[in-house]
Amino acid sequence: MEKITADDAAQLIRDGDAILISGSGGGHSVPEALLAAVERRFLAEQKPRGITSVSIVGIGDRAALGATHLAHEGLLKRAITSALVDSPGLVRLAAEDRIEAYTLPQGVLSQLMRDMAAGRPGLLTKTGLHTFVDPRQQGARQSPRTPPDFVEVVELAGEEWLFFKPVPVNVAFLRGTTADEDGNVTMEEEAVLGEMLPMAQATRRAGGVVVVQVKRMARRDTLPAKQVRIPGILVDFVVVEPEQRQTYATHYDPSYSGELRIPVEHIKSLPFGPRKVIVRRAAMELFPGAICNLGAGVSTGISTIAAEEGLLDAVHLTNEQGIVGGAPITGRDSGGGQNFAAMIEQPAQFDFYDGGGLDLAFLSFAEVDPQGNVNVSRFGDKIIGVGGFINISQNARCVVFSGTLTAGDLDIGWEDARTIIRKEGRHRKFVPKLEQICYSAEIGRAKGQLTLFVTERAVFRVGRDGLELVEIAPGLDAERDVIAHMGFRPRVASDLREMDRRIFDPAPMELAAYVRAKSRRYRSPRVAQWYEARKASVG
Repeated sequence: MEKITADDAAQLIRDGDAILISGSGGGHSVPEALLAAVERRFLAEQKPRGITSVSIVGIGDRAALGATHLAHEGLLKRAITSALVDSPGLVRLAAEDRIEAYTLPQGVLSQLMRDMAAGRPGLLTKTGLHTFVDPRQQGARQSPRTPPDFVEVVELAGEEWLFFKPVPVNVAFLRGTTADEDGNVTMEEEAVLGEMLPMAQATRRAGGVVVVQVKRMARRDTLPAKQVRIPGILVDFVVVEPEQRQTYATHYDPSYSGELRIPVEHIKSLPFGPRKVIVRRAAMELFPGAICNLGAGVSTGISTIAAEEGLLDAVHLTNEQGIVGGAPITGRDSGGGQNFAAMIEQPAQFDFYDGGGLDLAFLSFAEVDPQGNVNVSRFGDKIIGVGGFINISQNARCVVFSGTLTAGDLDIGWEDARTIIRKEGRHRKFVPKLEQICYSAEIGRAKGQLTLFVTERAVFRVGRDGLELVEIAPGLDAERDVIAHMGFRPRVASDLREMDRRIFDPAPMELAAYVRAKSRRYRSPRVAQWYEARKASVG
């Protein structure tokens, strides 16, 4: 292992190389100094040219950092990731058809790293069937020039599967906290673990170069061996960046890395408004012991409601980056967590999700069609991507999608628990047809999922014949205030109910008592039998 500069690392990249880039979202474990060095070299030398970037999660500050460093025509040929929204430069190039761009399910890319490391032919999974990732739809392509050959439909044992092919890689840009003189790397200050090990293994197997950006160096034989996340046998070069930030928004918060737990009252609450109303109603689906995922956007607010209402110890909140328990973070640092019980590697988290480990998935929606299909990925030239949305929504027992009924200058408030619509949103979110399908209601029905859509004024569920209105806010008229602002007519339940009035009052809901009064649900019949037997013996 050799210690080099970031500019030296940029010189290692050749024309046409594929680069694996670690990290998540807003700077979590992102090798920012290495990406900036590649941009500096290109602007000075017009080299390298025609590279492929591969990042499991979209990375960037939604401005100039992260993958946007690579957003130069001539430098970048192809972007492979799960989301582009964090890197507006990549969105622009893809929308203008100046690069090839795929947005694949986050879990697929994460797990594919292990298949590449092991030399397997690719990843076989049902994740993405009947969505825009399916090659019978768009094949995850986000620009016309993108070739349609990344994913195939195959039949095995009488069932359909999607087969995702490996990416030939040449260089890995990874990140840790500390490296010793032999190249062993620990991640004690990182907010997520990602897939550093399989990325390094995959690159080594392909005969590529592994470069790790760290904050500091240590003497050999001084790092705790069990804390080493990337063994030195996989590391070729180390770049030290003393000013390395934990995330783009936060220099270092010890609660993000699990060094300490903060008082629950220090977890920032949501101000009262549409977002809080929505997540309060969504949180009413919680039950004791529920294992949940909190997706991006409005649904991350579930953790703040759980903290505010004293529910963090009653349920298990997780995110796809590998946080288990505690409170997943909202806002610019979303992807990390605080007061968590465990932090595991991202591929293992997706194994659990894909295996049906989630009781409840709380996700956002952008557009919904009459069948209950959901689009969160693309709207004309606005390319978002899917992140972990497909893995999560396709495999959870119950999916709760959250969002406002309309968008664009919506002005809505509440007085004495009554809804006051001062100005309706300009854009309908319930539309006749979707540009891309990210959640397939057909698959959900086949699996027996309970699927709900929670808005600030109404709740819908997916029934046998499509979307059905089942709850409405107090004082509103279903035709005038809900259906008139949809692009289609849903069914209206014969027992249309009023939403709980406590949702619309700024005072605490006493949600803990409501949730704890529900029955605990046991996933294993043997565990359920054991508890029933114990209850009978003491009772």
